Amino acid sequence: MACNAQRTTEAWERAAEALAEYPPSVKFVAKVLDVNGEMSQQRLVDETLLPVRTVRYAVNTLEQDGHLESRHCFRDARKRLYSLELE
Repeated sequence: MACNAQRTTEAWERAAEALAEYPPSVKFVAKVLDVNGEMSQQRLVDETLLPVRTVRYAVNTLEQDGHLESRHCFRDARKRLYSLELE
């Protein structure tokens, strides 16, 4: 289901500079999105093992700062799918 190809290590390091000031949980959510591609908030919770509230904070922070792209899920319009947009 991933739309984006995995970034190379060098590309991630450059992109991670944009995340340097964020808390570790936000960086972790960004890295999971980078590796796995597009994911729902619930799948992020399942993959990261972080609390729902922490994932919600990370998603909101990344989206607010323009590092996250979201769209409605075709299977369930109540859900949103998120993908990392650092470049």
